[in-house]
Amino acid sequence: MWTLIILGILLLITLISLFKIQPFLSFLIVSILMGLAYGIKPSVLIEAIQKGIGTTLGSIISIIILGAMIGKMIAKSNATIVITDRLVQVFGPKNLPLAFMIIGFIIGIPLFFSVAFLLMAPLVLSTAKRNNINPIYLGIPMLASLSITQGFLPPHPAPYYLVTHLPGADMGTTLGLGIIISIPAMLISGWLFGKTLKDFPCNPLNFSSEETLEINPSFLESILVLLLPVILIAAHSLIDNTFFACVGEPIIALLISLCAAIYLLGFKRNISWKSMQIWLIDAIKEVSPLILTFGGAGAFKEILQVMHLGDQILLITNNSLINPLIIAWLIAAALRIITGSSTVAGITTAGLILPILLKTGINPNLLALSIGSGSMVLSHVNDSGFWLFKEYFGVSIKNTLRSWTIMETILAIVGLIGVLILQNFV
Repeated sequence: MWTLIILGILLLITLISLFKIQPFLSFLIVSILMGLAYGIKPSVLIEAIQKGIGTTLGSIISIIILGAMIGKMIAKSNATIVITDRLVQVFGPKNLPLAFMIIGFIIGIPLFFSVAFLLMAPLVLSTAKRNNINPIYLGIPMLASLSITQGFLPPHPAPYYLVTHLPGADMGTTLGLGIIISIPAMLISGWLFGKTLKDFPCNPLNFSSEETLEINPSFLESILVLLLPVILIAAHSLIDNTFFACVGEPIIALLISLCAAIYLLGFKRNISWKSMQIWLIDAIKEVSPLILTFGGAGAFKEILQVMHLGDQILLITNNSLINPLIIAWLIAAALRIITGSSTVAGITTAGLILPILLKTGINPNLLALSIGSGSMVLSHVNDSGFWLFKEYFGVSIKNTLRSWTIMETILAIVGLIGVLILQNFV
């Protein structure tokens, strides 16, 4: 099995990078070949591919499209210019990477990675262009903070699942310890590593408005549209009632935010509905290749699950003398590398590591954070975040591996080191 998986990943990389085959087709070809080589019946194979595509797109397509529309509204209405000018005024051009890292962490706590990325990336790219700063240098600190919140901190799906399924783990304790670990992880993987990318080659998407508007939105209106999804989702976490449970759902929160953007950044600025419709349609066109790629990655992930990869990993790690926190990190890292999904890696590892937790009595809160750290390692061509970064920031596959992938790996390693240090105190 392992030989087959390694050959499959190598073939996937070759098809995409060497032969320039569209990622969706590459994922589909490799998924079919791996499934047939493993001995999966054709009917089961096709069903798994359909399930993988359907479940992956079903969970994210609305979020991607709504987030892209809001990002386009923010950019085309000149709201990005308004926010950028205020950020430069408050932090100064030299401290913008640190400013975006902090903003990314705040926004990333309640929002899914894809939502936060689609909201923040246009702001980063337009800020970089207006201030003649390399967008990679500005974006890596922000993306590091977004990744950390997704992997380490509840209420994101994987950390939440880990806390609720590892006996003895506590939501508040895991969140508090996760924030402690997040600080050095962000600084090293985002801010310090980002400093090495000041002259990194890239050709990013253009989110700067070329239109001259009579009236720009105010800073308050601009930042409100950006933060409204965060506010609504955070309110759902803090206030337990039916209303906030409804508006705090990511899809509904984004839809409300889009409506707010259409009014505050559009109609209130005397922009015609016809113009805004063109913006919204353009937003969908721009993310359509990404949607196809995500669907292909979902098919590949489902084939690996049908191959019972998790069972094989459990057999390898049984009766090991290695620190359980490191074992958990390694299992999550392996699943992350193979499936491309940090969420799948975290949730799957929770089930695999449970016998070791019960046997060793290791601190379950640290175990959850160790799994979260491992689930972020070595993002590559089967990870949707890899393609979001590549396409938005206009970086080649080779250079995406040299920037995004290294950042994610540094983050994962620093997270593990932080967990091992905290083991001596909690």
